[in-house]
Amino acid sequence: MSQPIAPSQVTADLQTLDEIQKRVLWLATNMIHHANNIRPNPDGSKVGGHQASSASMVTIMTALYFHYLNHGDLVSVKPHASPIFHSIQYLLGQIGREYLPTLREFGGLQAYPSRTKDPDHVDFSTGSVGLGAVAPIFTSLIGKYAQSHFGNQQKRRYIAILGDAELDEGNIWEALLDDSLQNLSNVLLIVDLNRQSLDRVVPGIKAARLKKLFENCDWQVLEAKYGRRLTSLFEHPDGHLLQARIDEMPNGEYQAMLRQPGAEVRQKLVNNDIKLEALLAPVSDTELPSVLGDLGGHDFAELIKQLEAADSDTQRPSVLFAYTVKGWGLPLAGHPLNHSMLLKQEEIDQLRHEFGIAEDEWAKLDGRSAAGKLCAERQNVLFPAIDKPKPATPAIPENIITNDRGAVSTQQSFGRVLLQLSREEEITKHMITVSPDVSSSTNLSGWINKQGVYSHVGEGPNPAGVWEENEAGQHIELGISEMNLFMMLGMLGISAELLDQLLVPIGTVYDPFVCRGLDAFIYGLYSGAKFIIAGTPSGTTLSPEGGAHQSTVTSSLGMELPNLNFFEPCYSQELAWIMLEAVAECVDRKHGRASYLRLSTKPIDQTPFEQAMQRIGAERMRKQVLAGGYRLHDWRSAEDVHREYLVHLVTTGAMVPETLEAAKLLEAEGIPANVINLTSPRRLYESWKNTSKDADPFNWLIPRNERHAPIVVVNDAASHAHAWVGGVFGMPVFSLGVDSFGQSGNRADLYKVMGIDPENIVNTAFRGLNQVGLA
Repeated sequence: MSQPIAPSQVTADLQTLDEIQKRVLWLATNMIHHANNIRPNPDGSKVGGHQASSASMVTIMTALYFHYLNHGDLVSVKPHASPIFHSIQYLLGQIGREYLPTLREFGGLQAYPSRTKDPDHVDFSTGSVGLGAVAPIFTSLIGKYAQSHFGNQQKRRYIAILGDAELDEGNIWEALLDDSLQNLSNVLLIVDLNRQSLDRVVPGIKAARLKKLFENCDWQVLEAKYGRRLTSLFEHPDGHLLQARIDEMPNGEYQAMLRQPGAEVRQKLVNNDIKLEALLAPVSDTELPSVLGDLGGHDFAELIKQLEAADSDTQRPSVLFAYTVKGWGLPLAGHPLNHSMLLKQEEIDQLRHEFGIAEDEWAKLDGRSAAGKLCAERQNVLFPAIDKPKPATPAIPENIITNDRGAVSTQQSFGRVLLQLSREEEITKHMITVSPDVSSSTNLSGWINKQGVYSHVGEGPNPAGVWEENEAGQHIELGISEMNLFMMLGMLGISAELLDQLLVPIGTVYDPFVCRGLDAFIYGLYSGAKFIIAGTPSGTTLSPEGGAHQSTVTSSLGMELPNLNFFEPCYSQELAWIMLEAVAECVDRKHGRASYLRLSTKPIDQTPFEQAMQRIGAERMRKQVLAGGYRLHDWRSAEDVHREYLVHLVTTGAMVPETLEAAKLLEAEGIPANVINLTSPRRLYESWKNTSKDADPFNWLIPRNERHAPIVVVNDAASHAHAWVGGVFGMPVFSLGVDSFGQSGNRADLYKVMGIDPENIVNTAFRGLNQVGLA
């Protein structure tokens, strides 16, 4: 907890903080000005930088970093406050002055705070509004989990600074309503209530509604509404009349008054009320607009008071609504369209004069001054020279043998492999599973029955009444919110970096609803998170469920999202090897990536895999599975075929049986066919893309003497997703997949209407042979 300022020190300390905030505001404003008007801009693109949105945050962030925060506290910074954040980091010695002129420049300071791209340390990436706002909430729960399981967590607070318009984002309310995220008393949200969004002034009634929503979610609601100058007027006789007049004033009218001459403001504010006129008589016309704009979000004493109130509630999270003026301290303050406005050169010159900035425009505060000394003291508090503990690296089993026989689905195999992993004590203690109310239907039940459900609020049955909850559990059961799922996985996936505790997060979700959580999925990947997500069931293979539950684009997402491995296994042993690989990727904090497994509930006979493994060899087979693919069926094992009519059938996941059936039909007609099973189309593609021009990629799949043959690609997803395969050797490719919405029915009917049934695979193979002149 932060220590309150002693009363005898308050005035001096507030003056020091004010001096620091002026330097922060100057640096941030000048940083944006330099990026837009001084730095060369060869292509003429708009640079931007949000001087007004930064300015509204300057007092709040100065109070946080130069008074309130302790070492270890984690902060999510409002995206548009990036220049303020970097200016503060500069004054705290975390970046050199050479970075200040590089805002929004390649290799420089990012437009919005970024864990992976900025040169200074950022706790939480922000930019996609709403996501950074709730990241500390999820991380707070993870901190409690780490403490319960490993007992090594320092005491910290989790703080998010967000704009009032950011509360329009639905993912914030999804997080607030989730049962697993309740009673996190070390969480503080600070809302920059400047009542302006990009293109409008936000109606005043909205703030009251937002506060009520937080109260209904059992949050402590605080506000820093008015500063000391206005508060002192309210305390005078008839002061309540002024407070009522301001409280009831529409935000649009209030914003306009801030920019009007004092005499006009007085006339509109008083509105022929004799008592108000007498109350405001001691305030000059020159002072009146600034007195009217004296809001709590720009008053250090009021902010510090409310921050301490947040610490005093040990049962609930807190939200602080800090009333501010967008563009505070700048000539564009309060302008209704100031979101993207920039100061002119003459305005910058005037600001420089007002702030007393000497010849060096990027100068720090004088180290001998009270402000300079406070900067040095806070640097030592927030960034002490201590060695961070290196998270333990657990041993991963060398192999898992599934021994599955008969017909087994990859979803079934997933549950079984998790149970086998649970017998490996060293890695198991780092594993945690998460699901948005689909644990049973995605085969997590065995793991949960053994490891239990985690709860930080005590023991008892979970809301569904199925499993017991306690602090020792290793599964978090969320409500039906895919956004919450991917936010949780994302924050679990950087726990080693945020909390010095390595975790291996494994999530499950119905594959079509990956898209529901896509924004948070991307956010986690952008933040450098390492986790495992199983999307299951997938594709039109989930035939009875209809088009709303049949995923088509997720294979493309697996191919295209950065920092992601993508696997679509067919057989149990493939899945076991892939799971071990995915766990290893989570443990490898330097080079590892998240992994997406696209699975199915379709039972598939394991015999073809066993036969292929006998032919290829287990160790070699494993390497090929992890490299991205192998020849499941080799045409050379067929009899009475004409090798000159060779065709390659390339498939993945649930479509393997239909492709094998097509190969059988082709061979009955004397047409040799290879069946190539792509276990990770992504890895194959990346291997090809990164292969030198003279290399020979995929020789184990298609050797040189077979590169004349056409390729038919079969995929229970969008047909274009794997069409790139033909481009590897310039071979003709015919891509079959799902390019329209499905419907309820049996698999055979749906496969037929989508053109991914064995008969159409065969017909497409003949069409390919005809096109290349081989039939």
